[in-house]
Amino acid sequence: MSESSSEAFKSGFVALVGRPSVGKSTLVNACVGEKVAITSPVAQTTRRRLRAVVNTENAQIIIVDTPGLHKPKDALGKELNKAALGELADVDVAAFLIDATRPVGRGDEWVAKHVEASPAPFKLLVITKADIATPEQVSSQLEAARALMRFDDELVVSAAQGFNVDAFVDIVSAHLPEGPKWFPDDMATDATDEELISEYIREKVLLNCRQEVPHSVAVRCDEVTWAKDGHGSILATIMVERPGQKAIVIGKGGQMIKKIGIEARKDIEYLFGTNIYLDLEVRVQPEWRRDQNEIRRLGYDAGE
Repeated sequence: MSESSSEAFKSGFVALVGRPSVGKSTLVNACVGEKVAITSPVAQTTRRRLRAVVNTENAQIIIVDTPGLHKPKDALGKELNKAALGELADVDVAAFLIDATRPVGRGDEWVAKHVEASPAPFKLLVITKADIATPEQVSSQLEAARALMRFDDELVVSAAQGFNVDAFVDIVSAHLPEGPKWFPDDMATDATDEELISEYIREKVLLNCRQEVPHSVAVRCDEVTWAKDGHGSILATIMVERPGQKAIVIGKGGQMIKKIGIEARKDIEYLFGTNIYLDLEVRVQPEWRRDQNEIRRLGYDAGE
């Protein structure tokens, strides 16, 4: 009996929370072993709560990637914060990520208060981006983070280099309750195909159009159709708030939108394993980030 109980299957949820650009999505992808969350140097890249599934021999871990916590400037920002904080209410592990290269500040103090108040039974400190930080920076961040709150454990990782990613999975799985598999073995994320398509396109806009565009852009997947030969056809709309932003996304002679389409199509074709025709339209939707109805239509609201 004791042997079987020690090998009992575990399953549960871990929420990754922290300030924008601390490496939450990069860690998610590293744990899963494939790209399920988009990444970019732009703050607030993550807008939708995404659940990624990691299967081990004796556990299934559902990692919840949340939007970066920040001081909101509009309705969208408020919804992103609400979504991130809401995940802390019902997870088995709360992982607080802090960038090793950026000094701990008031924003981290604010996040720490919410993590500390969370009912999550296990709270893990994760210092990220160890590959680009000095040992002194890492040591300083650990000390500063310990002053914010009491953690049950701590870990230094580099998701980009794979350093301590397995250790993260081991620590989390060790503190999950016994339970069933919530998702099939071949399911890497709970995001719909349309959501993944929209995010892959938005990622390419973020990576190619810095200037004033990133925070003002949204992408909606309007239609996905499949031909008898298995090839797909996708129609998507890139939304911006001002005509000048539309001009940036389209680019001189349409070169920028062509580049975005080519790069996004590669990710989408890899996702579906077939050839894809991608048709992108750019539309101006003034102040959509302040429009609660538009935020809801785009799937960026926090929900219930």
